[in-house]
Amino acid sequence: MNQLFKNSLTRFYYGLSRTNHPKHGKNVEWSRQLSQYLGDLEQESWKSMEGLVRCSANFVPLSPISFLERSAKVYRDRTSVVYGSVKYTWAETHGRCVKLASALTQLGISPGDVNEENGRLGSAVQYIRGGKILHYEIMSSMFEQVATLAPNIPAMHELHFAVPMAGAVLCTLNTRHDSSMVSVLLKHSEAKAIFVDYQLLEVAQGALNLLEDMKLKPPTLVLVLEADGSSSVTTTSYEYESLLATGCNEFVIRRPKTEWDPISINYTSGTTSMPKGVVYCHRGAYLNSIATVLLHGMGSMPVYLWTVPMFHCNGWCLIWGLAAFGGH
Repeated sequence: MNQLFKNSLTRFYYGLSRTNHPKHGKNVEWSRQLSQYLGDLEQESWKSMEGLVRCSANFVPLSPISFLERSAKVYRDRTSVVYGSVKYTWAETHGRCVKLASALTQLGISPGDVNEENGRLGSAVQYIRGGKILHYEIMSSMFEQVATLAPNIPAMHELHFAVPMAGAVLCTLNTRHDSSMVSVLLKHSEAKAIFVDYQLLEVAQGALNLLEDMKLKPPTLVLVLEADGSSSVTTTSYEYESLLATGCNEFVIRRPKTEWDPISINYTSGTTSMPKGVVYCHRGAYLNSIATVLLHGMGSMPVYLWTVPMFHCNGWCLIWGLAAFGGH
């Protein structure tokens, strides 16, 4: 099919989906049918390659996970993270992320099965259609979310890899939010676990209490102490390093089934209205990671001083980008 025609249909489809409202029942049903049709076009594009077999030799879903795997081999003994007296190499970071992904699955975090009834574009309608705040009830039933409430610390760096390696979706929350807003975002994202820096424990605990007041099951809290062990906070919940230690070194990474699978959810700050959610897919994160590093003119093995909050658009994807180029 003519690519221009297909692109025009796609733009029209998304324009229609944004105008959908429960009272426009016919439009909703029509857009669902069109989403199925557009999905068929993707399959049709392969007809021009008839006779060729799509396999791992010529196709693999793009994902930032591959950046870490490559750096663990190519830049194995080079520094990946420097945080005060704490330093890791790329081989060590990879090993820690694998164990953390394994530990997450032991907490019950696991990817859901995709229901063939709900196509990818069909599910997109559901979470675009919610108005100002993103609604993705179909997506949330297919993927489990892991939230974070933490500044730029080594645990945030590792969670950007470990969560998708466990087949889950990362949801980094703004550290400037109060308990009320954090509870709203936890409720909306349906996060199953939340990793909290010890300095923000009071805010997180307040949010969890609000969820309990609403008769909702709060996410499992994992407390992140100082990486050098200097903090003296005690907790009855899980502790980051202790949880990581329970992971298995031989854990098999749960790769995305398609590069369109979500890798993260980011919410706007909510300064002008209610926060709006944005879903990053593995492909988008992969491409943006490379683009950001190239745009900044970084060469091989760059040294980057973190100023952008890692919760903000996943640090503009530089967490993954630095892994691609072996930086720290």
